[in-house]
Amino acid sequence: MSHAILDLVQQAMSSPWLYAALFVLALLDGFFPIVPAETSVITAAVFAASGETNLALVIVAAALGAFAGDHISYLIGNKSARRLREKKAFVWARDTLAERGGLVLVVARYIPGGRTATTLTMGAVRHPLRSFTFFDAIAASSWAVYSGLIGFFGGMAFENDPIKGLLLGLGIAVSITAVVEAVRWLRKRRAIQPSPERLPADTSV
Repeated sequence: MSHAILDLVQQAMSSPWLYAALFVLALLDGFFPIVPAETSVITAAVFAASGETNLALVIVAAALGAFAGDHISYLIGNKSARRLREKKAFVWARDTLAERGGLVLVVARYIPGGRTATTLTMGAVRHPLRSFTFFDAIAASSWAVYSGLIGFFGGMAFENDPIKGLLLGLGIAVSITAVVEAVRWLRKRRAIQPSPERLPADTSV
């Protein structure tokens, strides 16, 4: 079974349409986040370690697709502002955007669900398109490089067993995401805990 799966994946990796497919998946992931864009990029990069795909083209296709998809999400947010304002993710993204500005787009790229919420919100609040494009270029490029390198080094570690390389790459990506989420949770918890100065004074005699 594992050999059949590997053969199927290798056939997909050798397809001349691979880079177009990566572009489309990354584009769709901008406003339809259940599309497995990151997994696809990591998989293609794993096979780049053995020369079956081109790492530079994998990264470029993913970055361009993500960049285009984020702009579509921005436009959707721009047209759907009223319906988004009561959404919990919208409120989070709006408040974070007010605090950190366009840089939040780069950070949100690595937060599950944060990317789409942020791009939609930036469109809904009419964040300047020039600023959005600038920060999104950084976000899309860094994400593509990050995903590509994780897959590539995973493939190098298990050059003769790409399935293990893929599992390693995906494991690293999941671990990084878990660390980011844990840090966010801890910071949020600390922020809502009252400091000793704010605690009510003991009035008992």
